[in-house]
Amino acid sequence: MCTPSTHETFMKTSLATALFGNRASRLGSVAVAAILGAALSFGAAAQDTDYVLNTASTGGTYHPVGTAIATLSKVKLLPKEKFSLTAVNSAGSGANVQAMAAGNAQFAILQGLYGSYAATGTGSVSEPQENMRSISMLWQNVEQFLLASDLVDTGTVSDLAAAKGRTVAMGKENSGTLGSNEVLLAGLGLSLDDFEMLHAGYGPSADALANGQASAAGIPSGPPTSAITKLMSTSAGKVTLLSVTAEQAEAMDDGRKLWTPYTIAAGTYPGQDEDIETIAQPNFLAVNADVDENHVYLLTKTIYENLPFLTAIHPATRAMSTDAALAGLPVPLHPGAARYYEEIGIEIPDHLKP
Repeated sequence: MCTPSTHETFMKTSLATALFGNRASRLGSVAVAAILGAALSFGAAAQDTDYVLNTASTGGTYHPVGTAIATLSKVKLLPKEKFSLTAVNSAGSGANVQAMAAGNAQFAILQGLYGSYAATGTGSVSEPQENMRSISMLWQNVEQFLLASDLVDTGTVSDLAAAKGRTVAMGKENSGTLGSNEVLLAGLGLSLDDFEMLHAGYGPSADALANGQASAAGIPSGPPTSAITKLMSTSAGKVTLLSVTAEQAEAMDDGRKLWTPYTIAAGTYPGQDEDIETIAQPNFLAVNADVDENHVYLLTKTIYENLPFLTAIHPATRAMSTDAALAGLPVPLHPGAARYYEEIGIEIPDHLKP
């Protein structure tokens, strides 16, 4: 039988692995202590309100950031305010829009593109989602296209044409990854029909590149992306992270004014000795309009008063600040979020007012 100390150690190790996989060992001790303490202290407690926060596949950025936000709510809000969020993985933005519309999720992390689709009833969204509101910009979703090195010529995304007829991994079915990759490839004169599709999450997509089952992949996320880090560390020289020229960026955005230039700094990934120029679109935290106004207010306030907690979990959230909170939001703010921003003196543009 386990002694209390042995049992506690076992529980903490199991929880760390479940939440963050191999990244658990690299998190700061304060962050790990807070996360695991919250999970152990509050996991069995009765929750007055437990909202669902949809994220994406576990190998990208959405899930660890969503888990961090959910855990923050359990640490700071559950004990006194009697509500919290639970992060669940999903197929990504497309599935998240559907889950929010059906009431299966009250919160979700979404690509800006899918927020725009939801607001206008365009793209893969058949009608406007009038119940969707925004809370905050989170970080930029950086487009990361990878190609087997033996197919590389220019080192830019135009080289993806060399993978025509081959198997490529561009995202799970009905995912935001697949939808945005389809739009970006179209800007390059390519179609998903030009390739054999492997529909998989980020981890399996990277594994398929590593073992030769796929020749290319599109993995939009916040660098460093764990699946790409693993790939570049185990397949040095076999896979190339492609760059995007200014002309290619303009063609891929195609007048949407959604994607902007982004530099993946040298050293972000193993063996990456130089900066890589690419493009990025915004990610944002969405919520249904019928969620309690005070709960959204308290969550927004708690997020911005505890940013070091989030940055300890994933460096993509270092870009978060109240100054950038409203940048690129595709749907109006929830009244609770608007109340917080007005409280701290942020002027809300007319198109984002509830």
